[in-house]
Amino acid sequence: MNMENLKWSELPFGYMKTDYNVRCFFKDGKWGELEVSSSEIINIHMAATCLHYGQEAFEGLKAFRGKDGRIRVFRMDENAKRLQASSRAIMMAEFPPDKFEEAVRKVVLLNQRFIPPYESGSSLYIRPLLIGMGAQVGVKPSEEYQFLVFVTPVGPYFKTGFKPSKVCIIRDYDRAAPKGTGMVKVGGNYAASLVAGQKAQSGGYAAVLYLDPKEKKYIDECGPANFFGIKGNKYITPVSGSILPSITNKSLMQLAETSGLTVERRPVPFEEIATFDEAAECGTAAVIAPISQIDDLDENKQYIIAKDGNVGPVCKKLYNKLRAIQYGDEPDLFDWTKIIE
Repeated sequence: MNMENLKWSELPFGYMKTDYNVRCFFKDGKWGELEVSSSEIINIHMAATCLHYGQEAFEGLKAFRGKDGRIRVFRMDENAKRLQASSRAIMMAEFPPDKFEEAVRKVVLLNQRFIPPYESGSSLYIRPLLIGMGAQVGVKPSEEYQFLVFVTPVGPYFKTGFKPSKVCIIRDYDRAAPKGTGMVKVGGNYAASLVAGQKAQSGGYAAVLYLDPKEKKYIDECGPANFFGIKGNKYITPVSGSILPSITNKSLMQLAETSGLTVERRPVPFEEIATFDEAAECGTAAVIAPISQIDDLDENKQYIIAKDGNVGPVCKKLYNKLRAIQYGDEPDLFDWTKIIE
């Protein structure tokens, strides 16, 4: 691929073909060795459990090129552990964390020409995937699995970038069921969010702010990301059994605490949004996406969060701090980044 005419600062958040991906197979009760492939195609049986019974989990993380030219990957140990949690939830073979990190390092180095330059606003998105490959007709777990990881350079997840955007509440849809798979990263959760997400986007909203699937009383997730609100000196984020534990949110909570904020992880009643000074969704893809207003489409109510239309000071401070660590502009006091060389 000719990279000379690639406009790094104008990249969308989408798929671009890169040079190599890394794969590994589970057969006869054990994982094999990592294999390098240049093919974008998976050879899969038509009766594979990933196609019929949802045995599929994935992760998302990023690599960044710093001002010093070095390549840094953010918190891949946490992604490895979360993939194992997803695997346990849907009875897949767990991929070893050391092999996960080896695969990430290998795929990043093999595709390093696709890592966007420093200050382009873009990064290298890394997508690990684990799927059930064994043929089954009958609901039971596979005996064979494939792990693979590919990369693609991406721009901001939301078109507005780091600017406040509107979200909406639609009570007719749930992204996950109570005691279901909401707390793990499996494809079915995202399939369940497609209809509501499309309705929101057609109405000019960035995402759906879901309420809890049981009582519709508490804030759950915000589209494909976690939600947090700032109230005075408090960083408040919902906790429930149907929310995916975001690695970005976990990192922001630590940064908030070290900057003097009080962190509260608790059920957040929907009515509390009226008291927030700032609000945002956060995740690997979006980092922090500030929220300007929340429209309750069912109750015909509007909650203005960013009254002047600007990003709030706490969101801005946390965003800049996290990005500075990811790019190596500030010391990584938490040992979050791993240098790939």
